[in-house]
Amino acid sequence: GSNKIRKITSSGVVTTLAGSGSAGSANGTGTAATFNSPYGISLDASGNLYVTERGSHLVRKITSSGVVTTVAGSGSAGSLDATGTSATFNYPSGIAIDPSGKLFIADQKNSLIRQIQ
Repeated sequence: GSNKIRKITSSGVVTTLAGSGSAGSANGTGTAATFNSPYGISLDASGNLYVTERGSHLVRKITSSGVVTTVAGSGSAGSLDATGTSATFNYPSGIAIDPSGKLFIADQKNSLIRQIQ
């Protein structure tokens, strides 16, 4: 509910990696970015986080330095298979990354498993 992505170190120190706390879907760095109900999260081999965002129907990428970009989803609810921001989701929830870097998204309200890359 805080619309932030938080990082917790092994010693228990909590910091905000990305998100201002306000609901939105703005790309940016650190707290300049906004999220709307981030839900699922997965880490790739390069240290990038991928986050499903149910409120804005998006899949977002966060680099280790906190740069947030939209990798898939137009921001409107739907079920269109397409590339990048031309695709649509309806409450993307779970997310996984296979060893080759392909994303798999549980598109909850469409009852689909989607492959983005």
